[in-house]
Amino acid sequence: MTRLTDRIPYQAIVDRPKLVLPDGNRIAVWVILNVEEWQIERPMPRTVLPPPMGQPLLPDVPNWSWHEYGMRSGFWRQHKALTDRAIPTTLAINGNVCNSYPRVASAAKESGWEFMGHGLVQGPTHKLDDQRSAIARTVETICEFRGTAPRSWECPGLTETDETLDLLREHGIEFVADWVIDDLPQDIDTPFGQITTIPYTVETNDIAVYALQQHRSDELLKRGVDQFDRLYQESSDNARVMAISIHPYITGVPHRIRYLEELLDYVGGHEGVAWMTASEIGDWYRGQMAGV
Repeated sequence: MTRLTDRIPYQAIVDRPKLVLPDGNRIAVWVILNVEEWQIERPMPRTVLPPPMGQPLLPDVPNWSWHEYGMRSGFWRQHKALTDRAIPTTLAINGNVCNSYPRVASAAKESGWEFMGHGLVQGPTHKLDDQRSAIARTVETICEFRGTAPRSWECPGLTETDETLDLLREHGIEFVADWVIDDLPQDIDTPFGQITTIPYTVETNDIAVYALQQHRSDELLKRGVDQFDRLYQESSDNARVMAISIHPYITGVPHRIRYLEELLDYVGGHEGVAWMTASEIGDWYRGQMAGV
């Protein structure tokens, strides 16, 4: 059996062909806003408070509420920060959010954001009883709500099984954000055609910065500036892609939102920055590679 890693051959960034972004830009930056449904009847996907006496209890009201605050309040701060700056945004959305939080999904639709499939409800891909059905239902739910089927996908927690890529491509997904392996896209073969990785991040990602590493509120700004500065420097030789991944219950809270806003302003204050969505980056990359 072919190993999953054999499907994406090694490429050194210094050996990649010269790629040119639209309008003479040098770095593509994409913002991924993750909106999820956490079901209070189940263990929480992540927690901010440990369970009393170390024993998990259901329903887990405080940790479910931590996430719920994001959908009720935090999302709207982030939505304003992005729409005020006219930043094209990729909404990584659990498909059922279209049903459970239609106000959130409607605001994203009205803003013209790309809907990226993010599973049906939040939970590891490996725990699904029927992965094909879950992917199909997610695509159908988003298509019915948005009017178009999603072209891009981010698995919850970036979790994939050996068959995930094939199932995603079978259901029309062209671009995937799970493979955090490079600063440029790469193609992966499937029986249903190629699927293209879009450079994502576990570093300039508010989950890692705050929920896991428990940094101060200003850390995403500092780390994001450092990440951008080096990629911007390198982009003088070849194009680069930078991702900023955010969640409403993390950077949407009052004590962190200003640092997200400052990071967006810092990045947007540079010449040669192209704010793009996942599918825009994927289409650009395929167009460039077709001419190589």
